[in-house]
Amino acid sequence: MRLLSLLVAIFLSLPLAAAELAYDLQPRQIAADTWLLEGSTENFAASNGGNIVNVAFIVTEAGVVLIDTGISKRYGEALRAAIGRVTERPIVLVINTHHHPDHVFGNQAFSDVPIASLARTRELLAEQGGAFADNMYRLLGDWMRGTEVLLPGETLEPGVREIGGHRLQLLAFSGHTGADLAIFDQTTGVLFAADLVFYQRALTTPQTPGLDVWLSDLEALEKLPYTLLVPGHGPVATGREPFAQMRDYLGWLDGLLRAAVAEGQDMNEAMRAPIPERFAAISLTRFELIRTVSHLYPKYEAQVFQRVDAGE
Repeated sequence: MRLLSLLVAIFLSLPLAAAELAYDLQPRQIAADTWLLEGSTENFAASNGGNIVNVAFIVTEAGVVLIDTGISKRYGEALRAAIGRVTERPIVLVINTHHHPDHVFGNQAFSDVPIASLARTRELLAEQGGAFADNMYRLLGDWMRGTEVLLPGETLEPGVREIGGHRLQLLAFSGHTGADLAIFDQTTGVLFAADLVFYQRALTTPQTPGLDVWLSDLEALEKLPYTLLVPGHGPVATGREPFAQMRDYLGWLDGLLRAAVAEGQDMNEAMRAPIPERFAAISLTRFELIRTVSHLYPKYEAQVFQRVDAGE
C-alpha cells in the first residue's frame, strides 16, 4: 500500500511539473504597431527557462514582422500564441538578427513562415548550432525538449525593405558575432539594435572580431535618428545612455586587457580585476569579465608578443 501511494504521488506530480515549464509571455506595446517581449538580464538558468533576450514584433498592414524567436521550441510556441493574442494578422516574415541560441532556437515554431538572416549568420548557425544546442540542453534541461536547429531559408541584404507601410532599414555589422543585423524602422523611429547593444547587462564578447570593431559599429548606429532604442538585452531607452554605457564599458575592457598584458599578469589575475563602481549595478559584470578574459586575453598577448619561431 505504501508503494502504491508513492506511485500515485509521483504520477500526480507529473502534470504539475510539465505545467511549470511554461513561458508567461506578455507583449508590451512600445510604439505604434510595435510590441516587445522583454527578457531577464540574468544568465541562462532553469529558473528562467533561458528567457533572457528581447524579442519584438511589428504589426504591419501586410502582416507581422517578428524580430528573433527566443531560446527554444517551447518559447517559440509561446511567442506565437502571444502574438496571436495581439493580432489576427498572419506572420509574414521572421528575422534572425544573429546566430546565438537565445535569438534563433525558437525558429521551429515558425517553420511555415519565411525566416531570414544575413548570409553569414546562416553559415555561423550551421557551423555552431549543434554545439550551442548541446550547451543549452545542459543548462536548461527540459525547457529545451524537442528543440532543434532550424536554419533561416531567406538571405537578407543591407538596405531598405518596405513591408505593410513600414520602411525597415536593414544594417549589417560584425562587432558582436561577425554577422550582426540591426533594424531601424524609419516609420516609427524604433531602432532594434539586437546584441550590438546591451544595456544594464554586461555584454558577451567570446565571438567578437575585436572590441575596436564593436566600437565602430556603435558609432554608426548612434548616428541614426532613432526615438526609441531596443537593445538585445536590457531595458528600452529613448536617449543616448545605452551607447554611452557601451562605449565606456568596451573602453574599460580594452584598457584592462592591454594593461594586464603589459604588466605580465596571467589570465587569472586579469579575471580578478576590480570592477569599477560605475559598473557595479550592471548585471553579470564579473561573470562576463571572466569570459572576456578567457577568450580575448590570448589575442591581446599576440598583439604584444611575437613568437620566437614566427620568422622561421
